[in-house]
Amino acid sequence: MLANGFHTPSLKKALGIILDKQGKRSYDSPSSSFRVIVLLRTLSKILERVVTSRLSAQATTCSLIHPHQCWSLPRRSTADAALDLQHNVESFDRLHYKVSTLFLNVKGGFDNVESPSRLSLLRRHGVSPYLVQWLGSFRRHHTCHQTLQGSPRLFAPISVGVPQASPMSPLLFVIYVSSLQVELPKSLIISYVDNFAVTVASPSYRTNVPLLLKSLLSPKRKASPINMFFSVPKTKLIHWRTARSNEPPCSLLLQLDDQLFYPQSHLKWLGFIFTLSFDPRAHSPGGTPSQMPFWQQLATSPPPGWAFPPTSVSPWRVRSWHQFSSTGLLFGAPPQLS
Repeated sequence: MLANGFHTPSLKKALGIILDKQGKRSYDSPSSSFRVIVLLRTLSKILERVVTSRLSAQATTCSLIHPHQCWSLPRRSTADAALDLQHNVESFDRLHYKVSTLFLNVKGGFDNVESPSRLSLLRRHGVSPYLVQWLGSFRRHHTCHQTLQGSPRLFAPISVGVPQASPMSPLLFVIYVSSLQVELPKSLIISYVDNFAVTVASPSYRTNVPLLLKSLLSPKRKASPINMFFSVPKTKLIHWRTARSNEPPCSLLLQLDDQLFYPQSHLKWLGFIFTLSFDPRAHSPGGTPSQMPFWQQLATSPPPGWAFPPTSVSPWRVRSWHQFSSTGLLFGAPPQLS
């Protein structure tokens, strides 16, 4: 099927499990009170995983993905995106620049990915014809049965940009929005799927505010033709400062689409907590460095074969140890040990 560019219709049937969202005061609105979990055929997911592996390899060589785009590719995880952002902010700071970042989110991105535009983009960049043909076949004639108590088992046709729960959805979305990455002087755009971080640097924070607005013009102009829009309510602003700085935190706000955005003292992005000076203690509850025992054990240079006790192995520590051991870099430097 893959060599002939054909995806059989029997593998395009999905089950939609409807679950209610917890904590809702009222369930009168179906669109906001419930969510759908889509279950795909096992054989279809295996085949899609094979296509994803082959397409990701060609996406890198064919320049379909920008270097600052993350997810669905090797060595481009959330930790890599966070490390990339911290590295660039600190690099600008060493040049004595003031740095500001605007965090954005693409609204309804996966539903707005158009198949004809996506396929023409793949053809222009030289992706293998059989992969393009298979993706065109995969996109058509999808059906889904939403399971409700007492409902008949009927499959209805669905038409979305990229199917939910498909292993290929993140990669196809990242390729589709690659045009939103623009190169501007003293600025940087880092994205993780539909999360974007626009960073600018200048001698003063007051100059950064118009620079952020200017940096958004090109992505917004390119997003409109492909039916992509940035969610204004999810936009956040932060003005970075070093721990050694004696200046008070910057309070300059930003106005975007008739809405004011006040600078944050800390925020959460991609599962990581960012403070103005990348203080690692923000990851520990109550402001106490709960990671201290981990770093104390790490600093004692245990003998080969020694294992960390279970109390020291949390997801944050595992990610920190992985980044430290594999790249030598660490998001959120360890506390200073006496």
